[in-house]
Amino acid sequence: MSAELNSNTEINTKDKYKKTVLACYLGFVTQAICANFAPLLFLTFHTSYGISFGALALISTVFFITQLLVDLVCTKIADMIGYRTCVVAAEVTSGLGLLGLAFIPSLTPTPFSGIIICVIIYAIGSGLTEVLVSPIIEACPFENKEGAMSLLHSFYCWGSVGVILGSTIFFSVFGIENWKILAIIWAIIPLYNIYNFAVCPIEQLVEDGDSMSMKELFKTGLFWLFIILMVCAGSSEIAMAQWASAFAESALNVSKTVGDLAGPLGFAVCMGISRVFYGKYGEKVDLTVFMAGSGIMCLICYLIAGLASIPILGLIGCAMCGFTVGIMWPGSISISSRILPKGGTAMFALLALAGDLGGAAGPAIVGMVSQNAGDDLKTGVLAGIGFPIVLVICVLSIRKKYRRS
Repeated sequence: MSAELNSNTEINTKDKYKKTVLACYLGFVTQAICANFAPLLFLTFHTSYGISFGALALISTVFFITQLLVDLVCTKIADMIGYRTCVVAAEVTSGLGLLGLAFIPSLTPTPFSGIIICVIIYAIGSGLTEVLVSPIIEACPFENKEGAMSLLHSFYCWGSVGVILGSTIFFSVFGIENWKILAIIWAIIPLYNIYNFAVCPIEQLVEDGDSMSMKELFKTGLFWLFIILMVCAGSSEIAMAQWASAFAESALNVSKTVGDLAGPLGFAVCMGISRVFYGKYGEKVDLTVFMAGSGIMCLICYLIAGLASIPILGLIGCAMCGFTVGIMWPGSISISSRILPKGGTAMFALLALAGDLGGAAGPAIVGMVSQNAGDDLKTGVLAGIGFPIVLVICVLSIRKKYRRS
């Protein structure tokens, strides 16, 4: 009778927060669109608007710098004006930024300045989404919070797969010259999601006045371990993800289209599968054990990708790396919130900031090492083995504390 009552309670809870979960899933899909759509158009921007490749590189830089700034600002704003207002603003700015890509570049003195304006607008939305959506799910009274967090983050992967595959199909059928229509289509998702976040139930993560301040967090030794954990999670994931296309092209000597599908798409699919797997079955597995095992497997994948003399084997190592890094980012968040339940918005924002820093540092290290090795990308990939090694050490260091909590 007790088991049946618990089961009914869990079903009722899931029904109550169904729209919250849907809104958060679409929020991460939107973030994936914001991060991946513009880079697919770099060559088009170059030929249509005469924008140099050096200037085009600034688009991604501006996007991530804006996200980092929003991560910092959000620690102060979110608790003051409320999660709902902020997360609705995230969808509004994401939608307007994507929609603006279709019109603003033609209205500004130079197309490049128009593109940058749009990138900044939707990067604000992406940054807010990154900080707010995880604590919104964490605050929902679900039984398996770690699994819910992993499943949530899988939708960034499926969003990435959708925007890469969907855009490739659209360009093949309707032509790359109609990319503005596709920008409008992608903007529909965040604009629709405004309604979901406006009406869905959103719980408080920490009671008013109980959450830790940034100063208190910085004085907590364990918090610095969580920061290192997130930096390593971001580096392990983004270092391989950002170089996956180039790695596929150089390893298999294929076209860019095939390289994009075999590299980033394969990586994203494997990462999504990993997160769905833990989301469904994670309550049966100790999170720290799963993360430590994933870190060791990630190390092996980096070694295979960097040392394999058979090209297809190197590509398999690259794709499987996506599976091994899948749990790292959401798992780091879950461990942190379990051990420091009063960390609040400040902790989630600083963890997002640390992950973004790792995401910026990882690809840069791989690129610099590759360049110093005579543009040998395999050598650069081997330089990435330090990220999962440090991550495993951090996870094992906090394992006892996690289990006690």
